[in-house]
Amino acid sequence: MTALDNPPTKNVGVTRLRKEDAHLVTGRTNYTDSIQVTGLLHLAFVRSPMAHAKVARVDVSAALEQPGVVAAFTGADLADNWAAGLPCAWPVTEDMASPTHLPIATDEVRYVGDAVAVVVARTKYQAADAIEFVEVDYEPLPAVVDMEAALAEGSPLADTTSASNKSFTWQKIDGEIDDAFAGAAHVTTRRFLQQRLIPTAIEPRSVVCAPPREHNEYTLWSATQVPHILRLMLALTCGVPEHELRVIAPDVGGGFGSKLNVYAEEAVALVLARKLGKPVKWTETRSEGNQATIHGRDQIQDLSIAFNEDHTIRGLKVELHADMGAYLQLVTPGVPILGAFMFNAIYKMDALSFTCHGVFTNKTPTDAYRGAGRPEATYAIERLMDEAAHELGVEPFELREKNWIKHEEFPYMTIAGIEYDSGNYEAATAKAKELFDYDGLRAEQQRRRDAGDSVQLGLGISTFTEMCGLAPSRVLGSLSYGAGGWEHASVRMLPSGKVEVVTGTSPHGQGHVTSWSQIAADALGVAYEDVEVRHGDTSVAHKGMDTYGSRSLVVGGYAVQVACDKVIAKARKVAAHLLEASEDDIEFDSGTFSVKGSPDARTTIQDISLAVFAAHDYPEDMEPSLDSDATVDPENFSYPHGTHLCAVEVDTETGHVEILRYVAVDDIGKVINPQIVEGQVHGGLAQGIAQALYEEAIYDEDGQLKTGSLLDYYVPGAPDLPHFITDRTETPATSNPLGVKGVGEAGTIASTPAVINAVVDALRPMGVNDIRMPASPQNVWNAMQAAKANGGDA
Repeated sequence: MTALDNPPTKNVGVTRLRKEDAHLVTGRTNYTDSIQVTGLLHLAFVRSPMAHAKVARVDVSAALEQPGVVAAFTGADLADNWAAGLPCAWPVTEDMASPTHLPIATDEVRYVGDAVAVVVARTKYQAADAIEFVEVDYEPLPAVVDMEAALAEGSPLADTTSASNKSFTWQKIDGEIDDAFAGAAHVTTRRFLQQRLIPTAIEPRSVVCAPPREHNEYTLWSATQVPHILRLMLALTCGVPEHELRVIAPDVGGGFGSKLNVYAEEAVALVLARKLGKPVKWTETRSEGNQATIHGRDQIQDLSIAFNEDHTIRGLKVELHADMGAYLQLVTPGVPILGAFMFNAIYKMDALSFTCHGVFTNKTPTDAYRGAGRPEATYAIERLMDEAAHELGVEPFELREKNWIKHEEFPYMTIAGIEYDSGNYEAATAKAKELFDYDGLRAEQQRRRDAGDSVQLGLGISTFTEMCGLAPSRVLGSLSYGAGGWEHASVRMLPSGKVEVVTGTSPHGQGHVTSWSQIAADALGVAYEDVEVRHGDTSVAHKGMDTYGSRSLVVGGYAVQVACDKVIAKARKVAAHLLEASEDDIEFDSGTFSVKGSPDARTTIQDISLAVFAAHDYPEDMEPSLDSDATVDPENFSYPHGTHLCAVEVDTETGHVEILRYVAVDDIGKVINPQIVEGQVHGGLAQGIAQALYEEAIYDEDGQLKTGSLLDYYVPGAPDLPHFITDRTETPATSNPLGVKGVGEAGTIASTPAVINAVVDALRPMGVNDIRMPASPQNVWNAMQAAKANGGDA
């Protein structure tokens, strides 16, 4: 049966059950730790228990005598194997300091978890046992843990080879900032703290590396978001020719940015597979993950916002201290810089100044964590707008509405110098307020306040936008980013009429196989079930920029659409030849080519695919192939937006916070698969709420991580989260033909300020104007007591 007999229904915009799920829920997954290779050896790392110390001696001789141990190496033993240190691909300033980051430390350890040796054994248990026999002599050095103290004169150094603890200062000033504040009728100033977070993907990091067998090629499997980037960077770090290295990202269980990196363990695995001629594997424990996988956030934010007499915004000043940790990982310094373009958010203003100080400390390196710079910026501006509304004596929504960009003003060039292509903040807010029953909840809040109820009600608002898609390449180049924002896709028409899509994106839970199948099926007019999507293997998808920053659909899906368009253009030429018509007279709809005015003169794309394969009769001026590639580089970022509203109950006797109602109305442009969108929004909300209420990585004054396991670092589960009320408005993006915007980080970006604004709103009558995140019972109680001690002003 062909498309002529049974035209396929449309796929884009409707829920299709995910193709990926069958093998995930039936135990047929292929995670990196599941991979078995003949002769496999296992690695275990000796990690520093000290935040900062000189390494005086490392002795592995006793470990070599333990059962099953094949080899053991110190940092000095492997020092000659590195062509370069681990990479940082984002030198944000010309004078940025970036200490050399060797995969295994030699002379100095700079955070708890820094590796000093590696043991190779026949089983993972033998390797884990043997590291206990490695002897290390440390000479303790002062630990640097406080960012502001780190920049003070006379501070100890986080790295004794560096001149100071400052990595960089990056500044951007738009408009006449001094004039904006000099003539202001009112200025609101606040300091906010972004606590440090630990990503905690459901699958720990893992790597397997096998030496060449039949081909002169190393094969490295990794639980990574970035197989193409990893291949290039490992080639540069380890001195292995890029064409002799194959990187595969098999099933990957979440990442959230933590697997957007080039890690020491991956480099060590490659070097040891080369050195020993044997395949090796390493999988982190949860405690290792808390210590040695990147952390997120960790900023001090100082902001001032200036208003005119009519409450319109004149200008905004932002000064950040951003904790880099001990080393710069792949994009560490660029993360806070991304926020520089988002502090103005959805608001119009005349001037904006942004200054960021990157600071080294003796803590785990930070890097991109879901949202990467945009959650931090959104939190700051949305909290600041609530505080300003309180000081000005106006309703929080009123101040926002007075200052946001109106829908008829799009496209809009912001004060930060980027163009928002589309949006309708009024529509999203109106829908959210209706679903939330905003007026009814305000009335209930007043009733509780009047009654002196011990459980107070608070309402929180977050009207946000974000930039995602991480493109175009020229803009990234202007920000000194080491790569581009393009993406690649190939579409192969098989003789049987089936379709193979090869994508340069690398999914780890987002549903690319399903969504890309929907795009290709509609574009080509074939059945959804007839599309197969291949990804995550650099020998299959030879070209790509991988997955992060909500870029996959807006760039990767765009590439799939363009490649399909090229297939159709080739097939149209063949159809014209076979139907003996002018190419200009050929129409294409739902997989069928026909001749204008001649309804019986038609053929399907599947028939043309078989005819081209046979190559008996095709136009002389073309190759006998419909297969097409596309590399696209969008002209602009993608700008999803939305309004999130949160109602919380705060028990003023215990400090306990309970979310009573949460409404999220997002505008992500055109939707490919509504169910996948819902999943992305729900997951994002969970992580944003987790920052607001539950999670924090805590270090003591000696640089010891006090939340080194899941016993100490609380990751919320479903019982800790409310039922979410979600909906959407739609203003299509103009930067891609699909009209889509990113969604993967929206929930995380919007939810944290919505929750904290609600908690502060509940306690405002007590004089509380800020809550240190997370808003745990202890932190809420402390804020209430501070307000009481200060006469009603915390």
